[in-house]
Amino acid sequence: MEDSSLERFCGDQCAGDPGKESKPTEHPGKESKSTEHPGKESDSRETQTTDMGLQQETCDVNFPQPDNTSTSQVQESKGDMGSRVVKHTAEKPFMCGECGYRTVQMSDLTKHMIIHTGERPYKCDQCDFSAAQKVHIDRHTAMHTGDNDKPYICAECGYRATHKCTLAYHMRTHTGEKPYKCDQCDFSTSHKSNLDRHIAAKHTGEKPYMCGECGYRTAYRSDLSRHMRTHSGEKPYKCDQCDYSAARRSALEEHKAKHTGEKPFMCGECGYRAARKSHLSQHMRSHTGEKPYRCDHCDYSAADKSALDKHLVKHTGEKPFMCGECGFRTTQKSHLSRHMRTHTGEKPYRCDQCDYSAAEKYTLDQHQRKHTGEKPYICDECGYRAADRSTLSRHMKTHTGERPYLCDQCDYSTAHKQYLIDHQSRHTGEKPYMCGECGFRAAQRSTLYRHMKTHTGEKY
Repeated sequence: MEDSSLERFCGDQCAGDPGKESKPTEHPGKESKSTEHPGKESDSRETQTTDMGLQQETCDVNFPQPDNTSTSQVQESKGDMGSRVVKHTAEKPFMCGECGYRTVQMSDLTKHMIIHTGERPYKCDQCDFSAAQKVHIDRHTAMHTGDNDKPYICAECGYRATHKCTLAYHMRTHTGEKPYKCDQCDFSTSHKSNLDRHIAAKHTGEKPYMCGECGYRTAYRSDLSRHMRTHSGEKPYKCDQCDYSAARRSALEEHKAKHTGEKPFMCGECGYRAARKSHLSQHMRSHTGEKPYRCDHCDYSAADKSALDKHLVKHTGEKPFMCGECGFRTTQKSHLSRHMRTHTGEKPYRCDQCDYSAAEKYTLDQHQRKHTGEKPYICDECGYRAADRSTLSRHMKTHTGERPYLCDQCDYSTAHKQYLIDHQSRHTGEKPYMCGECGFRAAQRSTLYRHMKTHTGEKY
C-alpha cells in the first residue's frame, strides 16, 4: 500500500470527531463487543497487542482483528501490518547472501538478486533491449512511441514528457527549486534520488552493490547496472535518426540534441547556451571560480568531477586503454576513441555553415564560433574573452604564473598539459600519431596535422 493509501487508512480508522468517544469496529451480523477496561475511555494511541503477536507503538493505526477467517487471510493481515511496523522500526530483515544488501521487503530482495544473476526477463518487442525490472522496460518502450505518447509539454522550452511527474521535475530546471535538503550539511537538490545518493556517498559511505567481475562497489543499484555494461559492451539506447547507440540513456539524450540543435539552458551572465543543465552548471563555475572537487593526495582542486578523475590517474600512473595500431596508451576510453581517428581519418562532426569537419566535437564547437564570433568565457582579472574554456584556463595562468605540469624525468614544467606530453616524447622517442595516408609518424598531434595538409593541399 502506498503512503497516501496508508494516510487515508489511518484517517478512516483513527481520526474521530473531537469530543466523541472512539467506537469499536462492528462486524455485520454480530454484536459489537468493546475491549475497553471498565471505567476507562478507549485510547487508540495506547500500545495495542493483537492476537498475532505484533505491537503497534508508533502510530495510531488500529488494524481490524480477523474473526473466523482462514489461515491464509490471517497471514495476509499479519504481513500487511508487519510491513508497517517494520517501517517504524527501520528493521531490514531480508539480506542478500552475495553482497550484504539489506531491505525491508522480500520483493525488493528478489529484484536486487537479479543484479547478481544478470536475468533480464522483460524484453522489448520492437528491438533487442531487455530489462531486469518492468519499470525500465516501460520507460524504454516510450522511446519508440515518440512525442505522440508524451502529452505533457513545458510552456517554457517545449520539452515533452510521458508522465506529469517527469514534467514537474523538469520545471525545476527553470525555477531553480530545490526542495530536498540534507539534514547533515547545506546540500539541497531538486530530486529526491539525488538527495539519497548524496547521503549515501558523503555521510554514510555505505556501498552495498558489488560487481562480481571486478569487485567495483557502489551505493546505488542503477550505478552497478550501468557499470556492468562496461563488461558486457551492451548499448541498449539507440538513436532513431542515425546508427548511434549508447550504454546510458543520458548519453542518448545528449546525442539527440545534435540532431535538433536544441539548447534550452542559458547562462544569465554571458548568454552561453547548453543542451543539458549539467553543462550549464559546469559553465557557471567559469564565472564563480568554484572548484568543489578536491584531490585527497595533493592540493589540486577542479571545477568538474571528470577533471578530478583525470588528475587522480597522475598519482596511480595507470593507463588501461591501448591502441592496437601503434601501442598508444591512455587513461580514458574516450581519449582512445579520439586517438583512433588519427588512424582512420574519420571526421564525424560537420559544420552546417561551411565544408569544415572535425574528428572531435569540441573542435567543431570552437570552429563554429568563428562564424558567430561568440566568446563566452571572460577573465575576471583583465576582461580577456575566449571562445572556449580551455583557452581561458591557459590564459589565467599568465596571471598566476602557475606551471602545474611537471616532467618526472627532468626539471621541465609547463602551464599546459599538451606541452608536457610533447616534451615527454623527447625522453621516450614515442611517436603515437600516424598518418593514415602514407604511414608518417609524429610525436606531436600538431605535427601530424601539419603533415596531413601536404596530402589535402591546404595551406598552413
